[in-house]
Amino acid sequence: MGLFSHNDSNGHNLSEFWQLSQRFWLGGKPRVTGLIVVMIGVVLAQLAVQFYLNQWNRHFFDALERRDGAELWTQTFVFLVLACTSIFLAATSVWARMTGQRKWRESMTRAILERWSLRSHAAPMNGHDHSAENPEYRLAEDVRVATDAPVDLILALLSSVLTALTFFGVLWSVGGSIGVSVFGSRIDIPGYLVLGVIGYSSLMTALMLWFGRRMTSISEQRNQNEAEFRAAAEVLRGCDPGGEGREIKWMARLDHRLQAVLRSWRDLCWQLVDMTLVSHANFLFAPVAAYFLCFPKYLSGAMSLGEVTQSAAAFVTVQGAVNWLVDNYQRIADWRSSANRVAALLAAIDNMPAQGDTQTAMRS
Repeated sequence: MGLFSHNDSNGHNLSEFWQLSQRFWLGGKPRVTGLIVVMIGVVLAQLAVQFYLNQWNRHFFDALERRDGAELWTQTFVFLVLACTSIFLAATSVWARMTGQRKWRESMTRAILERWSLRSHAAPMNGHDHSAENPEYRLAEDVRVATDAPVDLILALLSSVLTALTFFGVLWSVGGSIGVSVFGSRIDIPGYLVLGVIGYSSLMTALMLWFGRRMTSISEQRNQNEAEFRAAAEVLRGCDPGGEGREIKWMARLDHRLQAVLRSWRDLCWQLVDMTLVSHANFLFAPVAAYFLCFPKYLSGAMSLGEVTQSAAAFVTVQGAVNWLVDNYQRIADWRSSANRVAALLAAIDNMPAQGDTQTAMRS
């Protein structure tokens, strides 16, 4: 059985990875529970500030359209209060997230080291069957990524869901319905801005899934090749070449690993190029799409300038929230790769003989 078997990595031991994680997050420790409360509280507070900033857009541009100087100064003060609150919440969010990530990484690393210490160090830990020869890299780098990304991703997902639900209501109430003529008959489309943002976001998500469909496999292969190159370099540094022939052999092996690393980076480059075509196009077209949807009602007098800017801001906000997968596709792929590699390390440790088993075998 291979030391870093794919089956072990992606099956039973991946569940063990989550069990170690649940032990930390759901273990009932007051400090961890407090961190969870702070992180969720900040998400809710940021959503409230974002909602009032959206309302501010409407009031400010309506005052600008009326040339109401007193109201403009009032809205300027409101904006400063909301901006300062948002800045404070952003800083608090960084502290809470990074503290949780650091504590989780410490807990995960200590748990793996404790499991490793119960195994015989005399038994070789190689990864030839799975082409993974550097478990130290997994313990250091992959554990970091595996415990870093989920905190950001889960909080971003929670924020996106709540934001989408909140601003769907804004779009529905401000945008209202729009009438279109079809074959001489007038049809009213209720909540047309909501339908517009759903259709636009669905298109962008589908495009990102198509263009980025190979991202996970490319990311896993890149991490694998990086670890193997580092392992080959450490072996070369730590051993006596033992003659010109052997030195040439080790240099050839190192060059082979380097070429694999460069190929994986080339593949990653082209994958990111494809994904950037979608993400940058989305960045440019989202606000324009919102204005085009609002123009008919503005030109007919059914919308004020403030309502147009409020609707456009809400459209972009909802579109960004719905496109959570698009924005985080690469990071999800990187996390999945690292989590699988940590799971493979757990499988390797479990497959090693215990200390007592090795001593008994040596005596017999």
